[in-house]
Amino acid sequence: MRAMRAEAFSGYKDLKLVDIPKPAVSDGRVLVRITAAGVTPLEHTILSGGYPRAKAPLVLGGEGAGVVEEGGGTAFPVGSRVMFTGPYGVSENGTYSEWLAVRKENLCLIPDNIEDISAAGVPVAYLTAQMTLSFAGFAKGMTVLSPAIGGSVGNAVTQIAKAQGAKHAISTTTNHSKAQQARSLGFDEVIDLSVEKLRDGVRRITEGYGADIVIDAMGGEILSESLGTLSIGGSLTTLGYAAGRKTTIDVTDLIWKRASMKSFSLFSQPPEVWTTAWTVIFSLLQSGAVKPIVAKTFPLAEAADALRYLVEGRPFGRVVLTI
Repeated sequence: MRAMRAEAFSGYKDLKLVDIPKPAVSDGRVLVRITAAGVTPLEHTILSGGYPRAKAPLVLGGEGAGVVEEGGGTAFPVGSRVMFTGPYGVSENGTYSEWLAVRKENLCLIPDNIEDISAAGVPVAYLTAQMTLSFAGFAKGMTVLSPAIGGSVGNAVTQIAKAQGAKHAISTTTNHSKAQQARSLGFDEVIDLSVEKLRDGVRRITEGYGADIVIDAMGGEILSESLGTLSIGGSLTTLGYAAGRKTTIDVTDLIWKRASMKSFSLFSQPPEVWTTAWTVIFSLLQSGAVKPIVAKTFPLAEAADALRYLVEGRPFGRVVLTI
């Protein structure tokens, strides 16, 4: 079968189209014919040598969508369309391939109204969004801030919070054209950081109240600025560092507001948390309350170009490989 494999971890040039054996089905695994694979910043980190857990050669890709061919039992019959994420593309071969043997517990059926290309970019972002909101104690009527509306987590949190009754579902962008694009897509509480400071924007939208919950996948200075937007008793969850691993915070943003700060890692969550989150996400997708946004697709053989576009082009929405 065809696969895009990293032969080493020193840049885009190490990603090669290869022919490798089709995986065999074993106990607890389901053979899935991959139709689309989500492209994420983690693949760039791995390919750049910044993720020591990964060992070359390695087929990249941590999430995807496809069709069950064998081993799915009654829960995932042959022909079922499924989406999934897991340790794929990190500790074992991933979704940049024509077939993959996927752990049954990682699978979720795709609603009939969602295309495979859209579903391929759902798992990591939407599971992260739903779980972090739940852990933060989200309830209808709360105000949520998740920076970077064009990014996967920022967009997913904003959509899920709004769909579940947030009073305000706020996000940001540093690009004026992205701010306009976001508003044209119905995201009417996006702060354009090219013309307004984050704290000022949140203060304006919430009439001085602040954010009950911040879900930050960016890190760097945006984390520090987001902390300053919290309301009394609010919480910030940090889970990514696309804007930098280090920042400086004002501890009074926590102390004076009796606020809290926590972290989140998707793949450390127990199975029952995944099951609950998948149930919510499936329902929201099926009803049309949330709509995944795909910026651009690339064929499998152009995976390096897809990664470059994601990292350097900073598109609005997901980048997806079609298999």
